[in-house]
Amino acid sequence: QSELVESGGGLVQPGGSLRLSCTASALTLSNYAVGWFRQGPGEDRDGVSCIGVTDDSADYDDSAKGRFTISRDNAKNTVYLQMNSLKPEDTAIYYCAARIGRPRLIPYEYEYWGPGTQVTVSS
Repeated sequence: QSELVESGGGLVQPGGSLRLSCTASALTLSNYAVGWFRQGPGEDRDGVSCIGVTDDSADYDDSAKGRFTISRDNAKNTVYLQMNSLKPEDTAIYYCAARIGRPRLIPYEYEYWGPGTQVTVSS
């Protein structure tokens, strides 16, 4: 059973938007850095965005800068990834993960993972 659960994926046309959510049942996410990662077919899992325990510690991969926004709602124990201006190359399974310490875009530094949610960008 995963400690984290992602939701909000789906099929969207190029130029469209999706908001992914990451929630936890057994973790208090406000105590953790949270990252969003994605993995396309036959590809490595890559970092997309991450956020520390404060909102001003967000970081983004170059492919996400200017299009994606990561944020927290501690009252809902949820971290969001707002994705705008989506492109076909954004198609992947998106995962959220949590770690103690500073936010990083390196997957193997994260201890807790969700099962992923599929995002497909296609006309």
